[in-house]
Amino acid sequence: MATEQNQDAQDLQQEQALEQETAQTGTEQAEVSVESLQERIKALDESLKLEKARTANAVYEAQKSVERIQRESDKHKDTVLEKFAKELLDSVDNLERAIQAAGDEENAVVEGVKLTLKSLLASLEKFGVAEADTANGFNAELHQAVGIDPAAKANQIGSVLQKGYTLNGRLLRPAMVMVGA
Repeated sequence: MATEQNQDAQDLQQEQALEQETAQTGTEQAEVSVESLQERIKALDESLKLEKARTANAVYEAQKSVERIQRESDKHKDTVLEKFAKELLDSVDNLERAIQAAGDEENAVVEGVKLTLKSLLASLEKFGVAEADTANGFNAELHQAVGIDPAAKANQIGSVLQKGYTLNGRLLRPAMVMVGA
């Protein structure tokens, strides 16, 4: 019986030692798991920051592309409008010449030409085409001097041979003028 009690005591000690080892191993595994999880969280945070930066960069690039395309579109639209307006100015000149050729004669045809000219000028004004100022003296940025008018004062416009026009403040066609000497 004494050996049996010794055997039971030894078994009990072995079970307790095994439980202590298991408890220590479980604690170490828990610590290892917590540390590895913290490292994994840190790695995922860094990965998230990198992806956020990439996303922000992609959004920025997309916005810049949209702005660039918008600028190019506006520039192209302005170029097309400028070409179209220049072509219409020939029609304006021809209608003005027809009215001048009619002189003081008033009939339905002359009235129709005047109304057509008025309508065409109104349409051009809607899109920013305006007549260049010739009342305030010669301006080399708006006028092209093609001759000297002896009756005009120095640096003043004597007569306008062809009207000039601007498109949204930019010169579309200079006015051809005779300038005083």
